[in-house]
Amino acid sequence: MARGFLISPQTKNSSHFLLNSISETSRLTKLLYYPSSSSLRFYLAPPPSPPRFLCSCCSHLQENGTTDMSVHSEAFAKRMAMVGLKPHHRIVLGVSGGPDSMALCVLIAAWKTNNLGNAAQKNEFVDGLLAVVVDHGLRAESKDEAHLVHRRVTSMGIECEIACCEWSEGKPKQGHLQEAARQKRYEILQSACIRHQIGVLMTAHHADDQAELFILRLSRNSGVLGLAGMASVSQLFSTCPDLSAEASSNGLLLVRPLLEFPKEDMYKICLAANQEWVEDPTNRSALFARNRIRMILTDLASHIFRSELQALITACRRTRLHVDKICSNLMHQAVTIMPEGYAVIDLGILSSSELKDIVLSKFIALLLQFVSQKQRPVRGSASKLLLDYTRTFPCKTAVTASGCYLCPAPGSKGTKVLICCSTDAELTLELLNPYLTEGYNSTISKEVEQIVANGKSYSDQRPQSMLGVQFLNLTSSDSVLAEAKREGILSESTYKSIISLQREESNNFKSKTNIALKNKVEHKVEYTASAQNKVLHPEKVGYFMNRFIVKWYLCKQNAYTSYFMNVSNQLQDFGEERWNFCNSCVLGHDQMVRVRYMIDADWLYLATLSKREDRSIVHEEELSLSAESRVMSNINLCSACTKKSAERALLLLKSIPVAARRALPVLVNVDGVLLSIPSVGFQHCPCLVASAIFKPQVPLGGGYNSFL
Repeated sequence: MARGFLISPQTKNSSHFLLNSISETSRLTKLLYYPSSSSLRFYLAPPPSPPRFLCSCCSHLQENGTTDMSVHSEAFAKRMAMVGLKPHHRIVLGVSGGPDSMALCVLIAAWKTNNLGNAAQKNEFVDGLLAVVVDHGLRAESKDEAHLVHRRVTSMGIECEIACCEWSEGKPKQGHLQEAARQKRYEILQSACIRHQIGVLMTAHHADDQAELFILRLSRNSGVLGLAGMASVSQLFSTCPDLSAEASSNGLLLVRPLLEFPKEDMYKICLAANQEWVEDPTNRSALFARNRIRMILTDLASHIFRSELQALITACRRTRLHVDKICSNLMHQAVTIMPEGYAVIDLGILSSSELKDIVLSKFIALLLQFVSQKQRPVRGSASKLLLDYTRTFPCKTAVTASGCYLCPAPGSKGTKVLICCSTDAELTLELLNPYLTEGYNSTISKEVEQIVANGKSYSDQRPQSMLGVQFLNLTSSDSVLAEAKREGILSESTYKSIISLQREESNNFKSKTNIALKNKVEHKVEYTASAQNKVLHPEKVGYFMNRFIVKWYLCKQNAYTSYFMNVSNQLQDFGEERWNFCNSCVLGHDQMVRVRYMIDADWLYLATLSKREDRSIVHEEELSLSAESRVMSNINLCSACTKKSAERALLLLKSIPVAARRALPVLVNVDGVLLSIPSVGFQHCPCLVASAIFKPQVPLGGGYNSFL
């Protein structure tokens, strides 16, 4: 995060506080002063260079003490090639104005300009680059700071815009400030990508950030996969999917090209390029876990400690690469995804593969996250339960875990398992704006696909020896540290330092958790016998449980044309009366439709409709009645269509396992009367046109990730 700041006459008081804080901190070794006519500019200089760094190729100094930018540029170009990016690709940069993001601006502008030449310049800006400065509005000076950063970035030839956070529910409280700010920041950055039709978002996370995250997750007892830290490339998926049928779920690519650059290099790059930076004082608050870890790591930053810690993180990342590759292959070999939104696993393929626990646990977790569309990790007792369940062959029982229901597939004799979405969770139905989402993926999809293909090609060319397998049998963070020590990755002194860090932060975490539990307020929940449902108005588009795109409307024209030609060989136009009649038939005058999960009573209702008296013979005198008279006389001209629709729906539902049926979206009226089951084509009335397309927000496997 940021380490420099601007001192001006208007900010003398707050700057005095910062200077006093710096003078009391031994690890911030000195201030550099650069005279200026308008203000005094001070920079926090990086700590003295140790003889060895996290990534030696990124910390090269010339003999005269100046930074050799060619070495940084070459290292950056290599990382860009590894993630699949080329200079012509368009990129959005998340810029805070600190040394990290300013160094990223320096490197990427030079990378594009050097490779594209004059073609890189367009309207005085580097072509294909957009920097976004997010003003969180959490500090009084944040607005002025954002405009200052904007001027600095644009002076580098990078187009820049400022986005302000809107805290509609109030600004976050101190304990959740960093987490809430991060979430809001990524929402804004993703929105900028969508608005400008750009498929790549780039941030300036570096090697020191990885080290902080490693210690943080270590204190939470993460396994080796969690200790791999941040991916070099990962996919982000919009909460508003593309509504076009042909669009694929490519999402955005979040790229972190500086993960092998130490923090120290961020300062060197800025100073070499004569770029200034700003400081966010919240980064020094000991209230936040990351800040505490950062300060302790700075105290421990000997060349041996830093290099060994980086080596351990690299080993975890190689293990993660190995596990991800096996899981990806298994998804293609042993899993079938059905259009009704459930998955089928072939246990025979899994049992013959002799998978290690770490691989099988990750595989099952990915499947459950896909089916439930809840991206929370599967841990602890739930992970062990699922592991034991999947290893039982043939499968004979059912289990509910992590938002999913697992059971033997009908007719498989336990050789296959169904994974269906559980209906216990609270219903969600998000309204979508077709004008904001439709066509987005079609604009950038091919570019994102090509970048991913480039990254995979680079990964496939790397020697297999690069994939680490020494941690595959380890189940806890303690066992990872012990194995790293045994393998010679960690020395005794580094091992003890990391253990000490782990215990200290773990105790802080436990004490805060206990306080939170004591202050927890119990909320009573009232349960009702009726099923949960959500309102969806006509011609609106809803995203049901992040799984199904649901929409409906009433057809005003030709709704009865084919029906009457079939049943009476007559063609009579009822005009607008037809619309009114259909309203009164099943939907009601308020045109209110609700969406919920299918329940067993819906099956019974379909059976009742299929046994109704056949009304296919419509008498001429009935056709001559006005719409009002037909309603008053309770003459349901669409009953024959309803009967045939129910019969067809029952046949289709028989081919869908009962557990999967219960996760299908259905439409009901305000009285709870079933109107439509779009997934099997049931419509209570021919005037009602409804659809439900399974289009999960996050694809199977969670999207593309690279831990190179």
